Amino acid sequence: MSTLTTSFLPPLEKENSLSVYTTTRRRGHSKKSQSIVPVARLFGPSIFEASKLKVLFLGVDEKKHPAKLPRTYTLTHSDITCKLTLAVSQTINNSQLEGWYNRLQRDEVVAEWKKVKGKMSLHVHCHISGDHFLLDFVARLRYYIFCKELPVVLKAFVHGDGNLLKNYPELEEALVWVYFHSNIQEFNKVDCWGPLKEASSLSSTTTNSSSSELGEIQMDNTSNCNLDLPQPCQGSCTCCFPSTRKI
Repeated sequence: MSTLTTSFLPPLEKENSLSVYTTTRRRGHSKKSQSIVPVARLFGPSIFEASKLKVLFLGVDEKKHPAKLPRTYTLTHSDITCKLTLAVSQTINNSQLEGWYNRLQRDEVVAEWKKVKGKMSLHVHCHISGDHFLLDFVARLRYYIFCKELPVVLKAFVHGDGNLLKNYPELEEALVWVYFHSNIQEFNKVDCWGPLKEASSLSSTTTNSSSSELGEIQMDNTSNCNLDLPQPCQGSCTCCFPSTRKI
């Protein structure tokens, strides 16, 4: 797996500064074949391999619904072992992000469960560029790689926290919102990927394109879901949780 030069965790962009693209990705026949040449990958093969996933449970209870106890995911990858490490905890597991290599790579994905106005949703965050000119230089490539590999990331969440989903199967119908954080407006956006069950089952294919172009990811059908990014209540309430963002 090739590597990407990156910078360390800057403050995430404010949600209201992100462009919201309410599109879902679903299985089906693609209307038009599009291609990409991914010259690097963030999480190795596009096929999820459970044997390469290490899961750490830190201060969470699989019997506790994430609408009652904060629950976040921190997923990192090792180029040396080609293995994924998933931490399930109440806040980001910062120990996974320490060290010069992780600060350089910035290929982690973090996520949190949120209840907004009574509805559960999973909010996933990817760092595309910012605070380093090399990140800006490869921003387009990083954006395409994250899009291509996100189904693998979501499968890791589903597999690693499988007991939670067995205890609360309705969470598989929760919408997945993906935040792409970038100092380049084109890539600074929020996408709706549809229900977790569907988003984690997506597949993307790649074919070669000309060496002068990066190309595009071929996704299986995209369609407008006509949904707005859920916004929590302004005052104190019981229909939103957690009251403060953990990421």
